[in-house]
Amino acid sequence: MVVTDIFVILVYDTAVERNPKVLKTCRKYLHWTQRSVFHGELSAAQYRALMTALRGVIDPDYDSIVTYSARSPDLIESGSLGVSLGGPGDIL
Repeated sequence: MVVTDIFVILVYDTAVERNPKVLKTCRKYLHWTQRSVFHGELSAAQYRALMTALRGVIDPDYDSIVTYSARSPDLIESGSLGVSLGGPGDIL
């Protein structure tokens, strides 16, 4: 059985008091891109673990987390304007 990773982009909008916990959780799995945006390649198990961890941190009646996935980062085109934040630094 071949295990393939998926490329994930995660965006969150949470209450200010939960931002630090969401940020810390996301940084365990993904690269910080800018303020509330992360990206990286995850196995299916890592993706499930990330989502489970985030479910324990957010208030589902107020907060929002959106993920986009693709089979490869090569299938995603990106561009930016202005200050470059984050980057492909090490995952905590």
